[in-house]
Amino acid sequence: MLKFTSINKENPSKTDSKIRSKNFDEIYANFAKQKAEEQASRCSQCGVPFCQVHCPLHNNIPDWLKLTAENRLEEAYQLSSSTNNMPEICGRICPQDRLCEGNCVIEQSGHGTVTIGSIEKYITDTALEKGWVKKIQPSVQKKQSIGIIGAGPAGLAAAEELRKLGYQITIYDRYDRAGGLLIYGIPNFKLEKEIVQRRTKLLQDSGVEFKLNFDVGQDKSFNELREKHDAIVIATGVYKSRDINLNQENFSNVIPALEYLTTSNKVGLNDTVKDFDNGLLNAHNKNVIVVGGGDTAMDCVRTAIRQGAKDVKCLYRRDKNNMPGSQREVENAIEEKVDFNWLTLPTQYKGEDNLDEVKIVKMELGSPDESGRRKPEIKKDSEEILKADLVIEALGFEPEELPKMFNEPNLNITQWGTIKVNYKNLMTSLDGVFAAGDIVRGASLVVWGIKDGRDVAHHIHNYLENNIQENNRVVNE
Repeated sequence: MLKFTSINKENPSKTDSKIRSKNFDEIYANFAKQKAEEQASRCSQCGVPFCQVHCPLHNNIPDWLKLTAENRLEEAYQLSSSTNNMPEICGRICPQDRLCEGNCVIEQSGHGTVTIGSIEKYITDTALEKGWVKKIQPSVQKKQSIGIIGAGPAGLAAAEELRKLGYQITIYDRYDRAGGLLIYGIPNFKLEKEIVQRRTKLLQDSGVEFKLNFDVGQDKSFNELREKHDAIVIATGVYKSRDINLNQENFSNVIPALEYLTTSNKVGLNDTVKDFDNGLLNAHNKNVIVVGGGDTAMDCVRTAIRQGAKDVKCLYRRDKNNMPGSQREVENAIEEKVDFNWLTLPTQYKGEDNLDEVKIVKMELGSPDESGRRKPEIKKDSEEILKADLVIEALGFEPEELPKMFNEPNLNITQWGTIKVNYKNLMTSLDGVFAAGDIVRGASLVVWGIKDGRDVAHHIHNYLENNIQENNRVVNE
Protein backbone atom coordinates (compact mmCIF):
# COMPACT_ATOMS: atom_id res chain seq x y z
CA MET A 1 0.00 0.00 0.00
CA LEU A 2 0.92 3.69 -0.06
CA LYS A 3 2.66 3.25 -3.42
CA PHE A 4 1.10 6.33 -5.02
CA THR A 5 4.45 8.16 -4.90
CA SER A 6 6.17 5.53 -7.04
CA ILE A 7 3.33 4.15 -9.18
CA ASN A 8 1.38 6.44 -11.46
CA LYS A 9 -2.35 6.35 -11.99
CA GLU A 10 -3.29 3.99 -14.81
CA ASN A 11 -6.73 3.17 -16.17
CA PRO A 12 -7.64 0.00 -18.06
CA SER A 13 -7.09 0.29 -21.79
CA LYS A 14 -9.82 1.96 -23.82
CA THR A 15 -10.80 0.98 -27.36
CA ASP A 16 -9.66 3.51 -29.95
CA SER A 17 -12.40 6.00 -30.77
CA LYS A 18 -12.33 5.17 -34.52
CA ILE A 19 -13.02 1.51 -33.73
CA ARG A 20 -15.46 1.88 -30.83
CA SER A 21 -17.62 4.45 -32.64
CA LYS A 22 -18.65 1.72 -35.08
CA ASN A 23 -20.00 -0.74 -32.50
CA PHE A 24 -21.85 -0.91 -29.18
CA ASP A 25 -19.28 -2.96 -27.25
CA GLU A 26 -18.11 -1.74 -23.85
CA ILE A 27 -15.18 0.58 -24.45
CA TYR A 28 -13.09 -0.19 -21.35
CA ALA A 29 -11.13 -3.42 -20.95
CA ASN A 30 -10.83 -5.21 -17.63
CA PHE A 31 -7.73 -4.80 -15.52
CA ALA A 32 -5.26 -7.63 -15.67
CA LYS A 33 -4.63 -9.17 -12.23
CA GLN A 34 -1.21 -7.54 -11.85
CA LYS A 35 -2.47 -4.09 -12.85
CA ALA A 36 -5.47 -4.28 -10.52
CA GLU A 37 -3.22 -5.18 -7.58
CA GLU A 38 -0.75 -2.49 -8.56
CA GLN A 39 -3.35 0.26 -8.80
CA ALA A 40 -5.07 -0.85 -5.59
CA SER A 41 -1.70 -0.60 -3.82
CA ARG A 42 -1.66 3.14 -4.55
CA CYS A 43 -4.37 3.75 -1.92
CA SER A 44 -3.08 5.93 0.91
CA GLN A 45 -5.32 4.25 3.51
CA CYS A 46 -6.54 7.60 4.81
CA GLY A 47 -7.57 8.02 8.40
CA VAL A 48 -10.70 9.72 7.08
CA PRO A 49 -11.47 8.00 3.74
CA PHE A 50 -13.20 10.72 1.73
CA CYS A 51 -13.83 8.22 -1.09
CA GLN A 52 -16.08 6.30 1.30
CA VAL A 53 -17.67 9.46 2.71
CA HIS A 54 -18.68 10.66 -0.76
CA CYS A 55 -20.01 7.28 -1.92
CA PRO A 56 -23.82 7.19 -1.47
CA LEU A 57 -23.50 3.58 -0.31
CA HIS A 58 -20.51 4.36 1.92
CA ASN A 59 -18.68 1.40 0.44
CA ASN A 60 -15.68 0.31 2.50
CA ILE A 61 -13.35 1.24 -0.33
CA PRO A 62 -9.94 1.42 1.42
CA ASP A 63 -10.37 -2.06 2.90
CA TRP A 64 -11.31 -3.80 -0.32
CA LEU A 65 -8.53 -1.96 -2.14
CA LYS A 66 -6.10 -3.34 0.47
CA LEU A 67 -7.49 -6.86 0.02
CA THR A 68 -7.15 -6.55 -3.77
CA ALA A 69 -3.54 -5.40 -3.45
CA GLU A 70 -2.87 -8.49 -1.30
CA ASN A 71 -4.55 -10.81 -3.85
CA ARG A 72 -7.36 -11.64 -1.39
CA LEU A 73 -10.02 -11.17 -4.03
CA GLU A 74 -12.75 -13.37 -2.60
CA GLU A 75 -12.60 -11.43 0.65
CA ALA A 76 -12.54 -8.19 -1.34
CA TYR A 77 -15.72 -9.27 -3.13
CA GLN A 78 -17.44 -10.24 0.13
CA LEU A 79 -16.65 -6.82 1.56
CA SER A 80 -17.62 -4.93 -1.59
CA SER A 81 -20.95 -6.76 -1.99
CA SER A 82 -21.85 -6.33 1.68
CA THR A 83 -22.77 -2.69 1.02
CA ASN A 84 -23.57 -2.78 -2.70
CA ASN A 85 -26.05 -5.05 -4.48
CA MET A 86 -24.60 -4.34 -7.92
CA PRO A 87 -20.89 -3.52 -7.62
CA GLU A 88 -20.08 -4.67 -11.16
CA ILE A 89 -22.73 -2.24 -12.48
CA CYS A 90 -21.66 0.69 -10.31
CA GLY A 91 -18.04 0.05 -11.30
CA ARG A 92 -19.10 0.59 -14.92
CA ILE A 93 -21.59 3.45 -14.79
CA CYS A 94 -21.10 5.46 -11.60
CA PRO A 95 -19.68 8.93 -12.25
CA GLN A 96 -16.66 8.20 -10.08
CA ASP A 97 -15.13 11.52 -11.06
CA ARG A 98 -17.96 13.24 -9.12
CA LEU A 99 -18.04 10.78 -6.21
CA CYS A 100 -15.35 8.48 -4.81
CA GLU A 101 -12.48 9.18 -7.21
CA GLY A 102 -13.17 12.90 -7.33
CA ASN A 103 -12.70 13.03 -3.57
CA CYS A 104 -9.70 10.71 -3.34
CA VAL A 105 -7.04 12.28 -1.11
CA ILE A 106 -4.14 11.49 -3.43
CA GLU A 107 -6.10 13.02 -6.31
CA GLN A 108 -6.30 16.23 -4.30
CA SER A 109 -2.56 16.06 -3.64
CA GLY A 110 -1.81 15.86 -7.35
CA HIS A 111 -0.81 12.19 -7.61
CA GLY A 112 -3.84 11.06 -9.59
CA THR A 113 -6.78 9.24 -8.08
CA VAL A 114 -6.92 5.55 -7.28
CA THR A 115 -8.95 3.99 -10.12
CA ILE A 116 -11.66 2.82 -7.73
CA GLY A 117 -14.41 2.13 -10.27
CA SER A 118 -12.25 -0.07 -12.50
CA ILE A 119 -11.00 -2.06 -9.51
CA GLU A 120 -14.57 -2.51 -8.22
CA LYS A 121 -15.56 -3.84 -11.66
CA TYR A 122 -12.52 -6.15 -11.70
CA ILE A 123 -13.31 -7.58 -8.25
CA THR A 124 -16.92 -8.47 -9.06
CA ASP A 125 -16.29 -9.69 -12.60
CA THR A 126 -13.64 -12.02 -11.16
CA ALA A 127 -16.06 -13.17 -8.44
CA LEU A 128 -18.70 -13.97 -11.05
CA GLU A 129 -16.17 -15.81 -13.19
CA LYS A 130 -14.90 -17.85 -10.21
CA GLY A 131 -18.40 -18.74 -9.00
CA TRP A 132 -18.13 -16.83 -5.74
CA VAL A 133 -21.46 -15.06 -6.33
CA LYS A 134 -24.15 -17.35 -4.94
CA LYS A 135 -27.92 -17.25 -5.04
CA ILE A 136 -29.70 -16.17 -1.88
CA GLN A 137 -30.56 -18.95 0.55
CA PRO A 138 -32.42 -17.42 3.50
CA SER A 139 -31.97 -19.15 6.85
CA VAL A 140 -35.74 -18.83 7.38
CA GLN A 141 -38.71 -18.62 5.02
CA LYS A 142 -41.25 -16.04 6.12
CA LYS A 143 -44.91 -16.20 5.13
CA GLN A 144 -45.19 -12.45 4.61
CA SER A 145 -45.03 -11.23 1.05
CA ILE A 146 -43.93 -7.93 -0.40
CA GLY A 147 -44.94 -6.52 -3.76
CA ILE A 148 -42.42 -4.25 -5.48
CA ILE A 149 -43.66 -2.05 -8.32
CA GLY A 150 -40.70 -1.34 -10.56
CA ALA A 151 -37.73 -3.52 -11.56
CA GLY A 152 -35.10 -0.78 -11.68
CA PRO A 153 -32.10 -0.37 -9.34
CA ALA A 154 -34.15 0.60 -6.26
CA GLY A 155 -36.67 -2.20 -6.74
CA LEU A 156 -34.01 -4.84 -7.42
CA ALA A 157 -31.89 -3.79 -4.43
CA ALA A 158 -34.94 -3.83 -2.13
CA ALA A 159 -35.93 -7.26 -3.45
CA GLU A 160 -32.49 -8.71 -2.76
CA GLU A 161 -32.28 -7.35 0.78
CA LEU A 162 -35.79 -8.49 1.67
CA ARG A 163 -35.25 -11.91 0.15
CA LYS A 164 -32.12 -12.35 2.30
CA LEU A 165 -34.44 -11.92 5.29
CA GLY A 166 -36.73 -14.68 3.98
CA TYR A 167 -39.68 -12.63 2.70
CA GLN A 168 -41.66 -13.73 -0.36
CA ILE A 169 -41.03 -11.17 -3.08
CA THR A 170 -42.92 -10.35 -6.28
CA ILE A 171 -41.66 -7.61 -8.60
CA TYR A 172 -44.12 -6.01 -11.05
CA ASP A 173 -42.89 -4.08 -14.06
CA ARG A 174 -44.64 -2.75 -17.14
CA TYR A 175 -41.72 -3.50 -19.44
CA ASP A 176 -40.94 -6.87 -20.97
CA ARG A 177 -37.53 -7.11 -19.30
CA ALA A 178 -36.38 -6.36 -15.76
CA GLY A 179 -33.77 -3.72 -15.06
CA GLY A 180 -35.51 -0.39 -15.69
CA LEU A 181 -33.07 2.18 -17.07
CA LEU A 182 -30.24 -0.35 -16.64
CA ILE A 183 -31.71 -2.41 -19.46
CA TYR A 184 -33.41 0.21 -21.67
CA GLY A 185 -31.89 3.57 -20.74
CA ILE A 186 -28.12 3.01 -20.57
CA PRO A 187 -26.42 2.01 -23.84
CA ASN A 188 -24.43 -1.18 -24.28
CA PHE A 189 -21.12 0.63 -24.68
CA LYS A 190 -21.40 1.61 -21.01
CA LEU A 191 -23.25 -1.41 -19.67
CA GLU A 192 -23.71 -4.61 -21.65
CA LYS A 193 -27.16 -6.06 -21.08
CA GLU A 194 -25.91 -9.53 -20.24
CA ILE A 195 -24.56 -8.04 -17.01
CA VAL A 196 -27.99 -6.74 -16.00
CA GLN A 197 -29.72 -9.96 -17.04
CA ARG A 198 -27.25 -11.96 -14.98
CA ARG A 199 -28.27 -9.98 -11.89
CA THR A 200 -32.00 -10.41 -12.47
CA LYS A 201 -31.53 -14.14 -13.13
CA LEU A 202 -29.67 -14.43 -9.83
CA LEU A 203 -32.71 -12.94 -8.09
CA GLN A 204 -35.03 -15.32 -9.96
CA ASP A 205 -32.87 -18.28 -8.92
CA SER A 206 -33.10 -16.94 -5.35
CA GLY A 207 -36.89 -17.19 -5.37
CA VAL A 208 -37.90 -13.67 -6.41
CA GLU A 209 -40.91 -13.74 -8.74
CA PHE A 210 -41.03 -11.34 -11.69
CA LYS A 211 -44.31 -10.33 -13.32
CA LEU A 212 -43.36 -8.43 -16.47
CA ASN A 213 -45.55 -6.63 -18.99
CA PHE A 214 -47.63 -5.86 -15.91
CA ASP A 215 -49.34 -2.49 -15.78
CA VAL A 216 -50.57 -1.57 -12.30
CA GLY A 217 -54.00 -0.05 -12.66
CA GLN A 218 -54.72 -2.06 -15.79
CA ASP A 219 -53.70 -5.69 -15.22
CA LYS A 220 -54.49 -5.45 -11.53
CA SER A 221 -55.57 -2.54 -9.39
CA PHE A 222 -53.27 -0.99 -6.83
CA ASN A 223 -55.70 -1.91 -4.07
CA GLU A 224 -55.70 -5.53 -5.18
CA LEU A 225 -51.92 -5.58 -4.82
CA ARG A 226 -52.22 -4.06 -1.35
CA GLU A 227 -54.67 -6.79 -0.38
CA LYS A 228 -52.41 -9.49 -1.75
CA HIS A 229 -49.18 -8.38 -0.04
CA ASP A 230 -48.20 -7.45 3.50
CA ALA A 231 -46.29 -4.43 2.23
CA ILE A 232 -45.81 -2.59 -1.05
CA VAL A 233 -42.78 -0.75 -2.43
CA ILE A 234 -43.30 1.83 -5.18
CA ALA A 235 -40.03 2.06 -7.10
CA THR A 236 -41.26 3.08 -10.53
CA GLY A 237 -38.59 5.65 -11.28
CA VAL A 238 -39.34 8.80 -13.29
CA TYR A 239 -40.00 8.35 -16.98
CA LYS A 240 -41.86 11.44 -18.14
CA SER A 241 -39.52 13.48 -20.35
CA ARG A 242 -39.13 17.22 -19.93
CA ASP A 243 -39.41 19.25 -23.08
CA ILE A 244 -38.34 22.69 -24.20
CA ASN A 245 -41.79 23.92 -25.29
CA LEU A 246 -40.97 24.70 -28.91
CA ASN A 247 -44.04 23.02 -30.44
CA GLN A 248 -42.08 19.77 -30.78
CA GLU A 249 -45.37 17.85 -30.96
CA ASN A 250 -45.76 19.24 -34.48
CA PHE A 251 -42.76 17.26 -35.71
CA SER A 252 -42.39 13.49 -35.66
CA ASN A 253 -38.59 13.79 -35.84
CA VAL A 254 -38.32 15.64 -32.50
CA ILE A 255 -38.21 12.84 -29.94
CA PRO A 256 -37.57 12.33 -26.21
CA ALA A 257 -34.21 10.87 -25.24
CA LEU A 258 -35.63 7.83 -23.48
CA GLU A 259 -37.73 6.82 -26.48
CA TYR A 260 -34.62 6.99 -28.63
CA LEU A 261 -32.39 5.07 -26.18
CA THR A 262 -35.05 2.43 -25.46
CA THR A 263 -35.41 1.76 -29.17
CA SER A 264 -31.65 1.45 -29.65
CA ASN A 265 -31.35 -0.94 -26.71
CA LYS A 266 -34.27 -3.06 -27.92
CA VAL A 267 -32.61 -3.37 -31.32
CA GLY A 268 -29.39 -4.35 -29.55
CA LEU A 269 -31.37 -7.10 -27.81
CA ASN A 270 -32.54 -8.33 -31.24
CA ASP A 271 -36.08 -7.01 -30.92
CA THR A 272 -37.86 -5.72 -34.00
CA VAL A 273 -38.84 -2.08 -33.61
CA LYS A 274 -40.96 -0.62 -36.39
CA ASP A 275 -39.85 3.00 -35.91
CA PHE A 276 -36.20 1.98 -36.09
CA ASP A 277 -36.68 -0.06 -39.23
CA ASN A 278 -38.60 2.77 -40.95
CA GLY A 279 -35.83 5.21 -40.00
CA LEU A 280 -37.75 7.44 -37.58
CA LEU A 281 -35.67 6.47 -34.51
CA ASN A 282 -32.50 5.64 -36.39
CA ALA A 283 -29.78 8.28 -36.72
CA HIS A 284 -28.11 6.68 -39.74
CA ASN A 285 -26.95 9.25 -42.31
CA LYS A 286 -28.76 12.09 -40.49
CA ASN A 287 -27.84 15.47 -39.11
CA VAL A 288 -28.60 14.91 -35.43
CA ILE A 289 -29.01 17.53 -32.73
CA VAL A 290 -29.18 16.53 -29.07
CA VAL A 291 -30.40 19.17 -26.61
CA GLY A 292 -29.05 18.80 -23.08
CA GLY A 293 -25.81 18.38 -21.16
CA GLY A 294 -26.30 15.52 -18.71
CA ASP A 295 -25.35 11.85 -18.85
CA THR A 296 -28.50 11.01 -20.83
CA ALA A 297 -27.50 13.54 -23.48
CA MET A 298 -24.05 11.92 -23.67
CA ASP A 299 -25.70 8.52 -24.10
CA CYS A 300 -27.74 9.93 -27.00
CA VAL A 301 -24.90 11.62 -28.88
CA ARG A 302 -22.67 8.57 -28.56
CA THR A 303 -25.49 6.27 -29.69
CA ALA A 304 -26.13 8.46 -32.74
CA ILE A 305 -22.43 8.27 -33.65
CA ARG A 306 -22.60 4.48 -33.55
CA GLN A 307 -25.73 4.39 -35.68
CA GLY A 308 -23.79 6.14 -38.42
CA ALA A 309 -25.11 9.69 -38.18
CA LYS A 310 -23.76 12.18 -40.73
CA ASP A 311 -23.22 14.82 -38.06
CA VAL A 312 -23.97 14.93 -34.33
CA LYS A 313 -24.25 18.20 -32.44
CA CYS A 314 -24.86 18.64 -28.72
CA LEU A 315 -26.46 21.94 -27.67
CA TYR A 316 -26.00 23.04 -24.08
CA ARG A 317 -26.84 26.47 -22.68
CA ARG A 318 -23.88 26.63 -20.29
CA ASP A 319 -20.18 25.94 -20.88
CA LYS A 320 -18.25 22.69 -20.63
CA ASN A 321 -17.21 23.24 -17.01
CA ASN A 322 -20.84 23.60 -15.97
CA MET A 323 -22.16 20.48 -17.66
CA PRO A 324 -24.05 18.33 -15.13
CA GLY A 325 -22.91 15.01 -16.55
CA SER A 326 -19.70 13.10 -15.99
CA GLN A 327 -16.67 14.83 -17.50
CA ARG A 328 -15.36 11.39 -18.42
CA GLU A 329 -18.41 10.83 -20.63
CA VAL A 330 -18.01 14.27 -22.21
CA GLU A 331 -14.39 13.49 -23.08
CA ASN A 332 -15.42 10.12 -24.54
CA ALA A 333 -17.98 11.90 -26.73
CA ILE A 334 -15.41 14.48 -27.87
CA GLU A 335 -13.03 11.65 -28.84
CA GLU A 336 -15.86 10.12 -30.88
CA LYS A 337 -16.24 13.37 -32.87
CA VAL A 338 -19.40 14.77 -31.34
CA ASP A 339 -19.64 18.49 -32.12
CA PHE A 340 -20.32 20.32 -28.86
CA ASN A 341 -22.05 23.69 -29.14
CA TRP A 342 -21.67 25.07 -25.64
CA LEU A 343 -23.45 28.25 -24.58
CA THR A 344 -26.14 27.53 -27.17
CA LEU A 345 -29.92 27.53 -26.77
CA PRO A 346 -32.52 26.36 -29.33
CA THR A 347 -35.30 28.91 -29.71
CA GLN A 348 -37.38 27.59 -32.60
CA TYR A 349 -38.03 24.38 -34.48
CA LYS A 350 -38.66 25.03 -38.17
CA GLY A 351 -40.04 22.91 -40.97
CA GLU A 352 -43.17 21.90 -42.85
CA ASP A 353 -44.08 18.22 -42.53
CA ASN A 354 -40.85 17.42 -40.69
CA LEU A 355 -38.44 19.59 -38.78
CA ASP A 356 -35.43 20.47 -40.92
CA GLU A 357 -33.95 23.50 -39.14
CA VAL A 358 -33.29 24.61 -35.57
CA LYS A 359 -32.96 28.28 -34.77
CA ILE A 360 -30.45 28.91 -31.99
CA VAL A 361 -29.03 31.80 -30.01
CA LYS A 362 -25.67 32.02 -28.29
CA MET A 363 -25.47 32.50 -24.54
CA GLU A 364 -23.08 34.02 -22.04
CA LEU A 365 -22.76 33.35 -18.33
CA GLY A 366 -23.97 36.13 -16.06
CA SER A 367 -24.13 36.42 -12.29
CA PRO A 368 -24.82 33.32 -10.13
CA ASP A 369 -28.43 32.20 -9.57
CA GLU A 370 -29.91 30.87 -6.31
CA SER A 371 -28.06 27.55 -6.83
CA GLY A 372 -24.69 29.32 -7.10
CA ARG A 373 -24.26 28.54 -10.80
CA ARG A 374 -23.75 31.42 -13.20
CA LYS A 375 -27.01 32.11 -15.01
CA PRO A 376 -26.96 31.81 -18.82
CA GLU A 377 -28.11 34.95 -20.61
CA ILE A 378 -28.86 35.46 -24.30
CA LYS A 379 -26.30 37.32 -26.39
CA LYS A 380 -27.80 40.03 -28.54
CA ASP A 381 -27.84 39.49 -32.31
CA SER A 382 -26.46 35.95 -32.04
CA GLU A 383 -29.15 34.00 -33.90
CA GLU A 384 -28.08 31.14 -36.17
CA ILE A 385 -29.78 28.35 -38.11
CA LEU A 386 -28.68 24.71 -37.86
CA LYS A 387 -29.79 21.94 -40.21
CA ALA A 388 -31.37 18.95 -38.54
CA ASP A 389 -32.96 15.67 -39.61
CA LEU A 390 -33.44 14.41 -36.07
CA VAL A 391 -33.66 16.30 -32.77
CA ILE A 392 -33.39 14.42 -29.48
CA GLU A 393 -34.42 16.24 -26.31
CA ALA A 394 -32.41 15.10 -23.28
CA LEU A 395 -33.59 17.60 -20.70
CA GLY A 396 -34.22 15.32 -17.77
CA PHE A 397 -37.17 13.38 -16.42
CA GLU A 398 -40.22 14.05 -14.27
CA PRO A 399 -42.58 11.75 -12.37
CA GLU A 400 -45.70 10.41 -13.98
CA GLU A 401 -49.04 11.05 -12.28
CA LEU A 402 -49.03 7.96 -10.11
CA PRO A 403 -52.16 8.72 -8.04
CA LYS A 404 -54.07 8.92 -11.33
CA MET A 405 -52.33 5.92 -12.91
CA PHE A 406 -52.92 3.79 -9.81
CA ASN A 407 -56.42 5.23 -9.23
CA GLU A 408 -55.35 6.01 -5.70
CA PRO A 409 -56.12 9.65 -4.81
CA ASN A 410 -54.95 9.14 -1.23
CA LEU A 411 -51.37 8.57 -2.37
CA ASN A 412 -49.86 11.96 -1.53
CA ILE A 413 -47.31 13.60 -3.78
CA THR A 414 -45.03 16.62 -3.49
CA GLN A 415 -45.26 19.84 -5.49
CA TRP A 416 -42.79 18.26 -7.94
CA GLY A 417 -44.96 15.18 -8.47
CA THR A 418 -42.67 12.82 -6.55
CA ILE A 419 -44.18 10.58 -3.90
CA LYS A 420 -44.30 12.13 -0.45
CA VAL A 421 -42.79 9.87 2.22
CA ASN A 422 -41.98 10.02 5.89
CA TYR A 423 -38.18 10.13 5.70
CA LYS A 424 -37.87 8.34 9.02
CA ASN A 425 -39.25 5.13 7.50
CA LEU A 426 -39.89 5.87 3.77
CA MET A 427 -43.59 5.10 4.20
CA THR A 428 -46.06 6.97 2.02
CA SER A 429 -49.40 8.41 3.13
CA LEU A 430 -50.82 4.86 2.86
CA ASP A 431 -50.16 2.38 5.64
CA GLY A 432 -47.84 -0.41 4.56
CA VAL A 433 -46.98 1.31 1.27
CA PHE A 434 -43.39 2.49 0.94
CA ALA A 435 -41.49 4.24 -1.84
CA ALA A 436 -37.86 4.41 -2.90
CA GLY A 437 -35.55 5.63 -5.63
CA ASP A 438 -36.15 8.33 -8.23
CA ILE A 439 -39.89 8.40 -7.62
CA VAL A 440 -39.05 9.89 -4.20
CA ARG A 441 -35.86 11.88 -4.77
CA GLY A 442 -36.33 12.79 -8.45
CA ALA A 443 -34.13 11.74 -11.35
CA SER A 444 -30.79 10.72 -9.89
CA LEU A 445 -27.94 8.23 -10.10
CA VAL A 446 -28.18 4.43 -10.10
CA VAL A 447 -26.08 4.28 -6.95
CA TRP A 448 -28.62 6.43 -5.08
CA GLY A 449 -31.39 4.10 -6.27
CA ILE A 450 -29.50 1.13 -4.81
CA LYS A 451 -29.03 2.96 -1.52
CA ASP A 452 -32.72 3.84 -1.33
CA GLY A 453 -33.69 0.23 -2.11
CA ARG A 454 -31.49 -1.04 0.71
CA ASP A 455 -32.90 1.56 3.11
CA VAL A 456 -36.54 0.82 2.28
CA ALA A 457 -35.93 -2.91 2.79
CA HIS A 458 -34.67 -2.17 6.32
CA HIS A 459 -37.73 -0.04 7.11
CA ILE A 460 -40.18 -2.62 5.73
CA HIS A 461 -38.58 -5.33 7.86
CA ASN A 462 -38.98 -3.17 10.97
CA TYR A 463 -42.58 -2.40 10.03
CA LEU A 464 -43.53 -6.06 9.59
CA GLU A 465 -41.68 -7.16 12.72
CA ASN A 466 -43.43 -4.47 14.76
CA ASN A 467 -46.79 -5.53 13.34
CA ILE A 468 -46.16 -9.12 14.43
CA GLN A 469 -45.21 -7.97 17.92
CA GLU A 470 -48.26 -5.74 18.13
CA ASN A 471 -50.59 -8.53 16.99
CA ASN A 472 -49.06 -10.91 19.54
CA ARG A 473 -49.54 -8.31 22.26
CA VAL A 474 -53.20 -7.86 21.35
CA VAL A 475 -53.79 -11.64 21.33
CA ASN A 476 -52.11 -12.09 24.70
CA GLU A 477 -54.22 -9.32 26.21
